[in-house]
Amino acid sequence: MDLYSRALEIKDEIITHRRYLHQNPEVGLNMPKAADYIKNTLKHYDIEPRDCGFGVTASLGVGSPVILLRADMDALPMAEESGEAFASLEKAAHTCGHDLHAAMLLGAAAILKEHESELCGTVKLMFQPAEETLEGCRNMIDHGVPSEPKVDAAFAFHVGAGKMTPGAFMYNPGGVMMFASDSFRIDIAGKGGHGAYPHLTVDPIRIGVHIYSALESLIAKEAPSTSRCTLTVGRFTGGEAGNIIPSSAVLEGSLRTDSKDLSRKLTERITEIAEKTAETFKGQAKVTFKSSVPPLICDKEFTYKMKDYMEELNIPWKAPIDNVTSGASEDFALIAEAVPSVYMYLSAGFEDSRGDHLAHDPKVRFNEDVCPIGAAAFAHCAIRWLEENRK
Repeated sequence: MDLYSRALEIKDEIITHRRYLHQNPEVGLNMPKAADYIKNTLKHYDIEPRDCGFGVTASLGVGSPVILLRADMDALPMAEESGEAFASLEKAAHTCGHDLHAAMLLGAAAILKEHESELCGTVKLMFQPAEETLEGCRNMIDHGVPSEPKVDAAFAFHVGAGKMTPGAFMYNPGGVMMFASDSFRIDIAGKGGHGAYPHLTVDPIRIGVHIYSALESLIAKEAPSTSRCTLTVGRFTGGEAGNIIPSSAVLEGSLRTDSKDLSRKLTERITEIAEKTAETFKGQAKVTFKSSVPPLICDKEFTYKMKDYMEELNIPWKAPIDNVTSGASEDFALIAEAVPSVYMYLSAGFEDSRGDHLAHDPKVRFNEDVCPIGAAAFAHCAIRWLEENRK
């Protein structure tokens, strides 16, 4: 069965899904427009969807084993400057490619439905919100996505922009593919007052500056040189006027590490540094960790199986690229902790100037030729894994 040829036949349909999601981006957990679109499309394919927390699931086939195919579908809270005719109509943008992930999985759903009677088990579809905030996967886990039916293995893709055209896929058989992430918020409380009389105040901005400086040195001086980690403070706010010392300030950031042990050690130090620094300057600091995910580590045997299945497809593949590691983070890691899982990158860039920008850039553009590749790969890999693991 040549599923890539079938995916090419419905390529325009898959792209239509992508462009709707792209023009109507939503961020965070609550994504009503995307969820409704996903559910209505599945119903159109005669597949019965159901809500799962803020996400959507559906199943095809019957019995064991069960393979989960996951696609995230959330955007980022930023403006789009891609120049695409179907650019975002909202104050958000799909600059990470999640719209393509959801569209590819919808395409795979259509193909799998056509072969449902041949499935040697169950394919479970997972359309997830809030990957960017690392909250969506946990929300769907809490609402039963690994069960009902119980999942035995899981598979996900992420598209990649840049100078690589469609036809390459990247994987990591058992190493750290993506970093652990801990996002944090530090609320600083001081004592506000007139800018002319700073000695009568406790300046939270001053405290925040010292906390920021201390956190910068944390990675340099306390993380082992053999480890990989980054700490970013992306938000620092406080005050509303230049002649008023505010009573509070806020820092928000993220810590990314290549091990759970290092994550645990450094998150403890972030709390200690913030609280003690604030105390030194007669203020207070409260540290809240908003989300946390472990490193993404794929199952070695399962990864090589999926690689083999990918290469069975009638796609003009470029050479597969192995041992890929990214400093970014991915909450699919929570699924990978629970069941054997594989995560792969699919190239979706351009060789010309359209490939000058990468993910999270307001000018990034993705090559829609990846749509039938991803749809066919999702469907074919699921069918082949069920065949080889039938019970």
